[in-house]
Amino acid sequence: MYIADLHIHSRYSRATSKDCTPEHLDLGARRKGIHLVGTGDFTHPAWREELKEKLVPAEDGLYVLKEEYRIQDETCTDRIIPRFVITGEISSIYKKNGRVRKVHSLILLPGLEEAEVISRKLEAIGNIHSDGRPILGLDCRDLLEIVLELCPEAIFVPAHIWTPHFSLFGAFSGFDTVEECFGDLSPHIHAMETGLSSDPPMNWRVSALDSYHLISNSDAHSPAKLGREANLLDIELSYQGLYDAIQKGQGLTGTIEFFPEEGKYHFDGHRKCNLCLSPLDTEKYQGICPVCGRKITIGVSHRVEQLADRAEGYVRADARPFESLVPLPEVIGASVGYSAASARVQKEYQNMLRRLGSEFDILRTMPLEEIRSVSGYLISEGIGRLRDGKVERIPGFDGEYGTIKLFAPSEIENTSGQMDFFDLLGGKKEGDGKSAKAKDRVNAAIEDGITSAKAKQPEEDGKEQSSGTKLPLSDRLNREQERAVRSTARTVAVIAGPGTGKTKTLISHILYLIENRKVKPGEITAVTFTNQAAFQMRERLRNALGKKKQIHTMQIGTFHAICLAFLKDQGREFSILDEEGAQEIARGLIEEYRLKDTVKKFLCRVSAWKAEGELPQEDTDAFLAYQKYLEDRQFLDFDDLLLETLKMIEEPQASAGWEKRFSYLLADEFQDINPLQYRLLKAWNKKAASCS
Repeated sequence: MYIADLHIHSRYSRATSKDCTPEHLDLGARRKGIHLVGTGDFTHPAWREELKEKLVPAEDGLYVLKEEYRIQDETCTDRIIPRFVITGEISSIYKKNGRVRKVHSLILLPGLEEAEVISRKLEAIGNIHSDGRPILGLDCRDLLEIVLELCPEAIFVPAHIWTPHFSLFGAFSGFDTVEECFGDLSPHIHAMETGLSSDPPMNWRVSALDSYHLISNSDAHSPAKLGREANLLDIELSYQGLYDAIQKGQGLTGTIEFFPEEGKYHFDGHRKCNLCLSPLDTEKYQGICPVCGRKITIGVSHRVEQLADRAEGYVRADARPFESLVPLPEVIGASVGYSAASARVQKEYQNMLRRLGSEFDILRTMPLEEIRSVSGYLISEGIGRLRDGKVERIPGFDGEYGTIKLFAPSEIENTSGQMDFFDLLGGKKEGDGKSAKAKDRVNAAIEDGITSAKAKQPEEDGKEQSSGTKLPLSDRLNREQERAVRSTARTVAVIAGPGTGKTKTLISHILYLIENRKVKPGEITAVTFTNQAAFQMRERLRNALGKKKQIHTMQIGTFHAICLAFLKDQGREFSILDEEGAQEIARGLIEEYRLKDTVKKFLCRVSAWKAEGELPQEDTDAFLAYQKYLEDRQFLDFDDLLLETLKMIEEPQASAGWEKRFSYLLADEFQDINPLQYRLLKAWNKKAASCS
């Protein structure tokens, strides 16, 4: 089975990424798990020359990237070597039957030679040099005739047929029938590209589409968008195999689809007025925006309704299967409450590709347990919900993409103790200069060494407790560690070198509190410096205690994750300033105040200033301007999360009852905390002590 994305663009098209090069498209396809990808933009002379330079013929009518251009990257393997097929999109803008028509057409060709011939012909008709997707004043019927005359083996497909402004059935500039557009050449149209804002059930409602093979492609303008929609093919890997699949339906086994609501033209609306409307609402307003009085953009759902002759829910007897997916970064973002483009989400995305494999494998077939072992509960649960179609959909409109939700906000907030496997906030501990070996030692300290407190133990070191339970095995904990585990003192410090079992002792103490002293997990907070350490700590506890204890009620996380959950619980409204946002602000201030700092150095100084609680003697205005920018826009950076939490506790402003969660407070790697984190620990400890 092959996955094919046949409609993409090069960097020579307008509004496309500079990374739309053969080598980066190849890399993107390998990351995604796409076997066959279109080149896009065959009409552009510079792009054709680049394709000739960097591609080499493979199977009949297909190409592969030359080995010397292939980017080696740890996020993908060479298990898939993507094939390229020559493709391009033409924009036809012309007048027909008294109306201006704007229709896009997707063309597939068996080789670069045919692309050269057709391009020379089109060059005599219009400008094909300025844009990879050229605009020609050429009737779609005449374009089809030219293409078939010069290359009878060409595949001609009306592109994204429902898009309001540029498509066959577009509400503003399209047609009501295929015949109205292509006239006597209509029998040469065998397939339709349905676009992001519709899905098969919507198209099944239009009986006029029954005779066409429905395909789906991404129309990607960057390598990251490859595979948003794609085709599933059981074919011989060749241009002829592809031709038979699209033109005859032989081997076209199904499609991978967006949820149509996520497409940017699904519902009606007016973007400038932030107005999203259902077709019924649009009818109520007679197609006029009630805010500004201008025309409402008619979306795909409305347009399908206009042409449909079947009821909603109709299923074609010969319907091909389809899968509704969204890109993995969006799944990660929706699972943890952050933007798919954020550095945190992208970091986890890279991690998943590196450790699990291609994106489509992860989204479609990989066991959820395997995903959970790498990326934790929320992301694996999010993928499971996606596969089951348990998705809340917020429709896109008038050029604005819709969104999906896999979790309610409360679900994400209530699992704050389960989210720490993932660097939600990008919160790196200050002065983080540990080597990989040091990190390995931390991980080694959490090796399997924690057993259930009910495990059978030697009498000498595993003495029976009053509760009838026992401590971990004596060969796992030495006498000094046992003393720390059993201690009932208000404050206990475990001082030892790297790799000596400090973290193991901390986890054993938590087990002792729960099993022997019957402490409720919801009264325990454990602070870690890394989300990976938090994840491993939680997994060890879960393995030791099983399902009988509500481990998810325990707070286990970084300072930033715990403070974020606290502020949300207190009803604070704010947005997190991510790394890219902070860098952008820093660059502007460095230029405005003519600082000598690099962006990184400036942000480190900001962090140090906040941690120490004293204004810097130099560049004070720039530092204050940075903070004012955040306050004016209700942003909190990572340090502000701690400061605002501390402020609410010390003033005090927090609602009653939060202290119970800190009745038992444990801090891993205490030696690495900065002054601000120390103040926060003391505040948590003091308030918890005062309420106990």
